[in-house]
Amino acid sequence: MQTITVTHPTGSYLIYLGEGMLAKTGNYLAELGYTGRCVLVTNEIVGHHHADPVLESLRTANFEPVRIDIPDGEQFKTLDTIAELYGKLIETKLDRRSPILALGGGVLGDTVGFAAASFLRGVPLVQIPTTLLAMVDSSVGGKTGVDLRQGKNLVGAFKQPEMVVVDPNVLTTLPEAEFRAGLAEVVKQGIIDAPEMFAVLERGSSESGNIEENLITPYSLLPTPYSLTWLLYEAINVKVRVVQEDPFEQGRRAVLNLGHTFGHAFERLANFEMRHGEAVAIGIACAARLATRLGYCATETTGRIIALLEQLGLPTRPPAYPAADIWAAMATDKKRQGNTLPFILLRDIGDVDIFRDIEQADVEAILNNYEL
Repeated sequence: MQTITVTHPTGSYLIYLGEGMLAKTGNYLAELGYTGRCVLVTNEIVGHHHADPVLESLRTANFEPVRIDIPDGEQFKTLDTIAELYGKLIETKLDRRSPILALGGGVLGDTVGFAAASFLRGVPLVQIPTTLLAMVDSSVGGKTGVDLRQGKNLVGAFKQPEMVVVDPNVLTTLPEAEFRAGLAEVVKQGIIDAPEMFAVLERGSSESGNIEENLITPYSLLPTPYSLTWLLYEAINVKVRVVQEDPFEQGRRAVLNLGHTFGHAFERLANFEMRHGEAVAIGIACAARLATRLGYCATETTGRIIALLEQLGLPTRPPAYPAADIWAAMATDKKRQGNTLPFILLRDIGDVDIFRDIEQADVEAILNNYEL
């Protein structure tokens, strides 16, 4: 078991990382001084696989846990779901010291996190991510929220968790497509601030062979002596370093949106039926192509990024929406400042920055011609 400390303006919390961590959740929460009534929010599928060890650990630590299920999927990441969850939380008679534990992927963690931030003006939150994407990205840093019809995450709040519990064992029940989608965020972290991890991913995917012939699993992705726990540790630490520097996304934290300006537009045009990780993978490829077009990034570097994404079984070509429609969809991005939409572009692996005043013509050019 490894721990990672995350500091923020009002305190700090621990990320517990290691196999078998679910069964220790109750002890960790009790050590923080909590007791009594608590709520575990999950969904039917995740709950079937992973709720019991968490609930048993809570009972053993003298908590009185109540399980609440909410619908699964981006289409349910809405204010309507939040309103229904409020009603169920009221029925459990929680008070302001009663923790809410979010057991699930990024959609559930964002939704439950926003509920915890706003119910009774804020109750303690524990994040227990069960997808690769949520482990390395959305469960860390305190950003929560839900979607509106006009775009993703347009309503939300910063809500720091009391702790995060990351158990790699839960990934054995994750569908292959979801695991691959999570790899997009791992690649993103490597590009931002972990060149060694990026290189290990390149070697691992190369040794695994073409994805049409060899299924990449959590345990075959990396070459010896690297492990899935090592991969998680490295990727999570990238996120931690950035959010500690900029906890409220006023500056440097924006680099974590590499690929997301494009990706969120793709998701919106697909009515949120596209996997977030797949949209981000395409967005990363688009950002790399744009950086090369503008002279910031070498063609060879962009080629490495696209090759790795494709070896991991991720898409890199933009969906067949008109380029003008994609540009228009970007207009609702919450990161827009006035009439300026910042783009996160790279100069090299491990060297990314925020660029403004990108011309629409350049964006549409790489959307219409995605060859290097």
